[in-house]
Amino acid sequence: QVQLVESGGGLVQAGGSLRLSCAASGSILIANAMAWYRQAPGKQRELVAIITSGGSTNYADSVKGRFTISRDSAKNIMYLQMNRLKPEDTAVYYCNTVPRPRDWGQGTQVTVSS
Repeated sequence: QVQLVESGGGLVQAGGSLRLSCAASGSILIANAMAWYRQAPGKQRELVAIITSGGSTNYADSVKGRFTISRDSAKNIMYLQMNRLKPEDTAVYYCNTVPRPRDWGQGTQVTVSS
């Protein structure tokens, strides 16, 4: 069973930065296209950023130019660098495979105050 563990969330003021980390069991981070998702209160989970096994990246329009997804293959960790955070970025952030997510982890809460 794949385990995904997200960390790095917290409370930050608008305009601030956070870096999220995703650790996974096995080689899932390297062998698969991976993504960061987020779910805000009362809203559906949405896809934020994707990184393919080859390293190509893609972003939701709402975060393009502010967020950067990356992967450290040696450490088997995926990151999401979030800059110029906005209150609307407040959500629980999850990592998982794409296009077919596996079991979800606990996520990490990001709260951006105005």
